[in-house]
Amino acid sequence: MRIVCQRVKRAKVEIGGQLFSEIKLGFLLLIGLEKDDTREDALKLACKISQLRIFSDQNEKMNLNCASVEGEILCVSQFTLCASLKKGTRPSFEKAMEPNKARELFDYFVEILKLHFPVKTGAFGVNMNIESINMGPVTILMDSKQ
Repeated sequence: MRIVCQRVKRAKVEIGGQLFSEIKLGFLLLIGLEKDDTREDALKLACKISQLRIFSDQNEKMNLNCASVEGEILCVSQFTLCASLKKGTRPSFEKAMEPNKARELFDYFVEILKLHFPVKTGAFGVNMNIESINMGPVTILMDSKQ
């Protein structure tokens, strides 16, 4: 399971020119699910994200988690994070999880996060436009296998 976590002032998802979901201060999570990912992988990364201290405290030190700043989370499934460029320049997505299984694991991951934060999502398997304002910028790459 691969996640790109961005600390954002705000983020939103538009589908067909219409607003689908949006958050203010919080995390934008781009989530790639691979064939061998499990519920344990999702739980591991959800727990890490719930404690991730990348918001600044009064001394401008990254010391606060998302809950400490009353942040929100926007989760967007992004199978392209599973791309491989080992052979040439056209990405292979053979490591990506089959869509029905990926949707089930994505939903499980979101439900775990909802225990700690207000969580919104994009639409699974749909072409979306994502707009965000990254604070810092701060972007953290996470991989459940590392």
